[in-house]
Amino acid sequence: MVLNTQQIMEMLPHRYPFLLVDSILEIEEGKRIVGAKNVTINEPFFQGHFPGHPIMPGVLIIEAMAQVGGVFAMMTDKVGTDKVTYFAGIDNARFRKPVVPGDVLRMELELVNCKRGLYCFKGKAFVGETLVAEADLKATFADR
Repeated sequence: MVLNTQQIMEMLPHRYPFLLVDSILEIEEGKRIVGAKNVTINEPFFQGHFPGHPIMPGVLIIEAMAQVGGVFAMMTDKVGTDKVTYFAGIDNARFRKPVVPGDVLRMELELVNCKRGLYCFKGKAFVGETLVAEADLKATFADR
């Protein structure tokens, strides 16, 4: 493990219940990053999505991938903690399989491009070896 939850919280402004990455498992500076989220029945979104049939909302899987991308930018490009991340675009989002309590969501993001502070990632989320979601993500940073 490269970073634990405490170290991630030193970089990202997100806190419970919206911190959606528990650990950073790998990082290749300037290329890619891998993060993980342990999905538990205690997640607050499971109360309403869906009672008796809990499924992690796809939009939160995308958000979890974006948070991993934010850690990448802060670690590799030294984006300061005085910045906040903004989504600039989400393209080609696909949800392949449901993510349920007990799953470990592994998010792999590959940096496709970074020009003028706009980060473009190809993101994939897995449970085990099964692809559960993917999307092309664009993000930028601004002063808090």
